[in-house]
Amino acid sequence: GINNPAELAASEELRRRAIVEERLAAGVAMHGPDMVRMGPYVTVEPGAELFGPFELYGHTHVASDVIIESHCVIRDSRVESGTVVHSFSHMDHAEVGPDCLVGPYARLRPGAVMERGAHMGNFVEMKKARLCEGAKANHLTYLGDAEIGEGTNIGAGTITCNYDGKHKFQTKIGRYAFIGSNTALVAPVNVGDDALVGAGSVITRDVPNGELAIARE
Repeated sequence: GINNPAELAASEELRRRAIVEERLAAGVAMHGPDMVRMGPYVTVEPGAELFGPFELYGHTHVASDVIIESHCVIRDSRVESGTVVHSFSHMDHAEVGPDCLVGPYARLRPGAVMERGAHMGNFVEMKKARLCEGAKANHLTYLGDAEIGEGTNIGAGTITCNYDGKHKFQTKIGRYAFIGSNTALVAPVNVGDDALVGAGSVITRDVPNGELAIARE
């Protein structure tokens, strides 16, 4: 039995070591396995490469050919083949498709979805948002209650202003749009396909397909 915190810690260490050894025997590459914490319901396919220290919890699934660098914490999330998760990234109830780039220092909160080939860079946070195939948000950005279309580029410092103090609203950005740096998108708002938003703009009205929006719209 476990009668005190010291015995609990010892039991947890025995279980942790058994889980790690089982994954190593199955063909999962781990660098620094003594610094790995992995829950019993986590699945990691052979061919994944993991760099400790890191923590995987809940019903997380990591596919083959995924690279997870050190100091990442992932809970109840899916990471598909070919994706690289750079150091100090956190995921919670998120879905990351194949061939994506995540982080470093990225945070995927519940409802965050990245489709094939999407990029989410350093100090980017997503909550209940979707980066469609090939979309990029590479720097210093908050995407909440948002849908970012295929091939769209989100400039550094962009914010989706999704909360008015009482209610949440959605931002939708079309395919192959370009959102300039330091843009505030005040939801609810739609930005069309191939639209261009100038740097430093505050967008409060819809931007039609192919149009340019600058300053305050």
